[in-house]
Amino acid sequence: MSVKFVVEEVGPFTEQLHQVIDNSGALIVECVNVLKNKVNNGWGSVGDEIVCVVKSARPVSAATQASVTAVKVRRGDVRRAVIVRTKKPVRRPDGRFVRFDDNAAVLLNNKREMLGTRIGGVVNADLKLKGWGKIAAVAPKAI
Repeated sequence: MSVKFVVEEVGPFTEQLHQVIDNSGALIVECVNVLKNKVNNGWGSVGDEIVCVVKSARPVSAATQASVTAVKVRRGDVRRAVIVRTKKPVRRPDGRFVRFDDNAAVLLNNKREMLGTRIGGVVNADLKLKGWGKIAAVAPKAI
């Protein structure tokens, strides 16, 4: 009986697409740069801050555009975000690995606060340890 391990190759986070799971208006962003990384190799992990470009955003109607609560982001905007889910497995201190089906991020404003007010998906619980406790608290579930 032989055991076969399947290793999924996940490349550097630069130029990778991330789903946006907050209600800021962006749907998909592309990572341009990973910030505050000890080893400058382009890899990002859960809790790392990234610079990204909005690739697709929710459409805006004329009535919504005129209101005070206009859309916060548009296609082509350069924003900062925090990685909240990764395809690459993250090892926990007890030996377990946590891995998600997609890469996801939450957009930030210039004060490093969440741009949206709600989060529509599961996030990694390691965000609390890396100083993003507010994101973990607003999320419906942290694994």
